[in-house]
Amino acid sequence: MATVEQLQAWHELAQQLRVDSIRATTAAGSGHPTSSMSAADLMAVLLAKYFRYDFSNPHDRHNDRLIFSKGHAAPLLYAMYRAAGAIDDRELMSLRQYGSRLEGHPTPVLPWVDVATGSLGQGLPIAVGVALAGEYLDNLPYHTWVLLGDSEMAEGSIWEAFEHATHYKLANLIAVLDVNRLGQRGQTMLGWNTHVYRDRAQAFGWKAIEIDGHNLEEIDQAYAEAVDNLDCPTLIVARTKKGKGVAHLEDIGGWHGKALKPDDAKNAIAELGGERQIIIQVEKPNFPTETATTNHSQVLQLPVYQEGDSVATRKAYGDALQALGASRFDVVALDGEVSNSTYAEEFAKAYPDRYFEMYIAEQQMVAAAVGLQVRQYKPFASTFAAFLSRAYDFIRMAAISRANIKLVGSHAGVSIGQDGPSQMALEDLASLRAVWNSTVLYPCDANQTAKLVAEMVDLDGIVYLRTTRESTPVLYPADEDFAVGGSKVVRSSDRDRVAVIAAGITVHEALKAYDRLKQEDIIVRIIDAYSVKPIDAATLHQAARDTDGNLIVVEDHWSEGGLGAAVLDAFVGTGTAPSYGELQLNFIKLAVQNMPGSGTPEELLHAAKIDADAIVEAVRSLVKQAAWVPTE
Repeated sequence: MATVEQLQAWHELAQQLRVDSIRATTAAGSGHPTSSMSAADLMAVLLAKYFRYDFSNPHDRHNDRLIFSKGHAAPLLYAMYRAAGAIDDRELMSLRQYGSRLEGHPTPVLPWVDVATGSLGQGLPIAVGVALAGEYLDNLPYHTWVLLGDSEMAEGSIWEAFEHATHYKLANLIAVLDVNRLGQRGQTMLGWNTHVYRDRAQAFGWKAIEIDGHNLEEIDQAYAEAVDNLDCPTLIVARTKKGKGVAHLEDIGGWHGKALKPDDAKNAIAELGGERQIIIQVEKPNFPTETATTNHSQVLQLPVYQEGDSVATRKAYGDALQALGASRFDVVALDGEVSNSTYAEEFAKAYPDRYFEMYIAEQQMVAAAVGLQVRQYKPFASTFAAFLSRAYDFIRMAAISRANIKLVGSHAGVSIGQDGPSQMALEDLASLRAVWNSTVLYPCDANQTAKLVAEMVDLDGIVYLRTTRESTPVLYPADEDFAVGGSKVVRSSDRDRVAVIAAGITVHEALKAYDRLKQEDIIVRIIDAYSVKPIDAATLHQAARDTDGNLIVVEDHWSEGGLGAAVLDAFVGTGTAPSYGELQLNFIKLAVQNMPGSGTPEELLHAAKIDADAIVEAVRSLVKQAAWVPTE
C-alpha cells in the first residue's frame, strides 16, 4: 500500500504533467492538452513506481516499453520525458515547431519512442508484436505498456489485438484504457460505461480491472495486480475526466485538440498549483546481464532451380525464407492463414518457434511485424497481395515509424485465374510504391526470387515482394545476381526497334512475343524490370536511346501507378529526364483496364490485353508508326 508521502509525490507529479501539457500546447498554439490531462494520474504512478526503463540507454534489451496508442496525447508523453530528465524544459516548449523532435504525434525521431502513433487503433496491435518478442524470442521479463483512448476502442484492429494477445497468452502486455468519455466531436460510443469495456476484455480472455483513473491508490493497486498477473494480458479500465483539474475544461465538450490561450493557460496553471520542477529517478531494469550465447547458424544456402524447369515464384519465396531461417536467427515469419499458398509454411515447419500465425487479421499481422522489428528482429509477413490493402494504414504508419519490415504478397494480378477479381491484387504495386522509403520487387522466376529474398533481409524501410501463383519457367542460372535497383536485359541487339519492359508474369509473355516478332524480322529488346522501386533508370534511358524512344510497358496491374508509372517517372517524374538530343518517347502502356472475371490465366491475360498477342500488336503499331515495316 502506498504511503501518504508517495501519494502526495504522485499527485504533485501528475499536476506537473498537466501543467506542462498546457504550457507546451499553448506555446505551440495547437495540440491536445485536455486529452493529456485525463491520463496524467495514470502515467504519473506508472513513471514513478512501475516503469522500468534506462533513459540513458533506450536500446537496453531489458527495458519496459511504453506505447501511446492515443498518440494525440503526445504532450503528456513529452511531459513525462521532461519529468524523467530525458529532455529539458526548453525542448518541451518546442512542441510542434519546425525542426523539433517533439512532433504533434510521437515518432521515433525521439530515441525513447519505438513506433509512430496518431492513427488510432494501432498502438495495441503493435504492442502485441513487441510482447510476442518478449515472451517467445527474447525470453526477458520486461513489460509492454500501452495507453489507449476510449474513442479508438471502436477500431476493429483493437479487437484483433485483444484476440491475438489472448491466443498467445501475453501476460507481459498491460493496456491502460483512459475512458474520459469525450471524443473529438462529442461523447464516445459507450461514454463512461466502463463495465462494458471490462466485460468485453474478459470475454476475450483478458484480466480486466476497473478503477477510478484519478484515484492514485486504485491506480497503484491495479498496476500491482497487472504486474503480478502471469496468466494472461491485463486491461486496466480507468474512468477519467477530460481536462481533469481545471474547472472550465473538466468534462466539457468542444475542447478536443484545442490549445488554451495564454491568459486562460495562466489561470489554468494557477488552478493546478503552478509550475513545478520535479525530476524523478525512473527505476532502471534490474536484471543480470545474460551470458552471450552462440547461435549455431549456417552459411546461407539458397535453393537452386534448374533453367527450363517450371516453378512458382511463391514457392521459391517459401524455400528461400526457410533457408534464411537456417542462417539468420533474427529472421521471423508471420502469415495470415494462407501459409500453404504463400509457402511461408516451409519456414513454419522448420522453425515453429519463430513463426507467428496471425490468422485472417492482416492489420494485426503488419502491426505485429512492426512490433517485432522494434526488438531488432527481421520479420517477413505474407498473405495474398490483395489482402494487404486491408492493412494499408498500418503500412503507411510503419513508414512513419521508420520500421524495417518485409511484406510478401502472392496471387497478384489476373494471372491467378479462376478465383476472380476479389483475390486479384491489381493495385498493390501502386500502393506500395507510394509508401515513403519503400522498396518494391517483382521477380519473374524462382532463382531470381530466392536471390531477392536474401537481399530483402537487411534492407531498411518497407520492402514488398510480389509473387505469382502460376508456375513459370526458370530463366536465370542460380549464380546470377540481382541488385535492388537493377534490371536484366533478357534480349538485346544493335538492331532493336522497340524495348518491351515487363516484370513478373509478363516477362514470360514478352519472351513469347519476342520469338514471334523475330520471325517477322522485328527485333525487340526485352527488359525484366524486377526492381519496380527503385527502378533502373539508366537501363531504361539506354533503351530509349537505342530504340529512338519506342517503349512498351506490359504489366499485370491496373494502368495507374504500377510499373508503367514507374517507368515514366524514370524519365520525367523526378526531374531526372535524360538530356540527349530531341528524342521523343513513343510510349505504350499495356495494363489491365477492365474489371476481370473468372477464367484460366491464359484467357484472362488475353482478355486484359497483356499477353504475347497484345505485345506483338503493340510492337507492330510502333514499328508501323515509325515507317519501319519491312518491305515484302
